[in-house]
Amino acid sequence: MKFGMVGLGRMGGNVARHALEKRHTVVGYTRRESTRSDLAKAGLEPASSVAELVAKLSPPRIVFLYVPPGAATESMCESLRPLLGRGDIVVDGGNSRWTDAPRRSAFFAEAGVYFLDAGTSSGASGARHGACFTVGGDRHAYRMVLPILTDLAADDKGVIFVGPPGAGHFAKLVHNAIEVGMVQAIAEGVELLDHSGYDFDLPRLFDNWLHGSVIRSWLIELMAKALRANVDLEDLSTYVEDSGEVKWILEWALDHDIPTPVVSTAQTMLMQYRDLDSTTAKAVALLRNQFSGHPVYRASQEGRRPQPAGRPPRGRSVA
Repeated sequence: MKFGMVGLGRMGGNVARHALEKRHTVVGYTRRESTRSDLAKAGLEPASSVAELVAKLSPPRIVFLYVPPGAATESMCESLRPLLGRGDIVVDGGNSRWTDAPRRSAFFAEAGVYFLDAGTSSGASGARHGACFTVGGDRHAYRMVLPILTDLAADDKGVIFVGPPGAGHFAKLVHNAIEVGMVQAIAEGVELLDHSGYDFDLPRLFDNWLHGSVIRSWLIELMAKALRANVDLEDLSTYVEDSGEVKWILEWALDHDIPTPVVSTAQTMLMQYRDLDSTTAKAVALLRNQFSGHPVYRASQEGRRPQPAGRPPRGRSVA
């Protein structure tokens, strides 16, 4: 199939490469000309503007969005609608807030365009080699896009239609909430082992847990990989990047009187780690780098790391 891809960064670029390997034709747009040129070598048909991207597609057009949530996605939706026609489909594969999907679906429906919210789970490596999709929106549009999503998924069960507009991104958000709880538990385990008094070979121990243990998982595999690459935890900063999306589900849970103690604590710890010299914090940073590409800071980079929104720079270094 032939479809468009707006946003060719860590996720969109890898999804595009995977689609090209599956013999789909991908027309791609990003503001970075160097990225377009690089992907063109892999077979991407580059477009220098959104209008050119749409012009290179034949109805019914399918356009995937992998741009930052919020203002960037909103602006792109506003730019796309007048360029598309009845029966075309827009698929938001980013981490948009789920409450935006019903509004955007209605916005595109005024022009006869379908809108799907497709939660994409896997991190950059999964985007490149096989992701997991939870899709909300119109069933007819979903069936039209399904051949593409099936090829992009990790396997034939890696794509699921979950309900009306918003359901896809809500399911992905709950996934992310579970993820932070699991990451926190694994990282606390690293600290317990590190301070046990035993001379554990942590990478080998985590590798061992991949073979038949109750907690064997991709996150355990990534923790082993990260520990092998960072044998000296003392050299790491405790600063942990936080995209902030899990706060949305915590707000919703409070509004609906649903207790989420594990997720709430894990989210709180992400903020607290900015002030503590903690092995757990360093393990969280390593693991988030492995599956989502969040940066890991060295202690020597303390003065150059980004500050959380609304917070002034600190007067002292941490770690």
